[in-house]
Amino acid sequence: MTTGGVDALLERARAGVRRLDPHETWAAVTAGALLIDTRTDRQRWKQGDLPGAIVIDRTVLEWRLDPASAHRIPEATGHDLAIVVVCRQGYSSSLAAASLRAIGLHRATDLIGGVEAWLAAGLPTTTEPADIRE
Repeated sequence: MTTGGVDALLERARAGVRRLDPHETWAAVTAGALLIDTRTDRQRWKQGDLPGAIVIDRTVLEWRLDPASAHRIPEATGHDLAIVVVCRQGYSSSLAAASLRAIGLHRATDLIGGVEAWLAAGLPTTTEPADIRE
């Protein structure tokens, strides 16, 4: 029995969610939202790092952001956090944000088009060392 595949999963993950364009993402981060970068090291090396982003490997994302987790990062202070997840093109970030909402982080969303859209919008990257959380 098939459940519709990855496209159906992605559609369900995005249903009813206000995703952000690059400029809205920048504004959200400026207003205090956590910018969570789940790209691989290689992708970040090719595209650059984003100012203010916290780099968290997708395999530990929920543990680092769940305020009830013993393995959370210090910024994971409550379930009302504004969180914007970014990936390379805006697909896996939608699934990651849905997973965060499933554990109670109801304001989690993602960047439409990913870092590719960020760069196309002319938004900055940084040469500062990445804030990598393990």
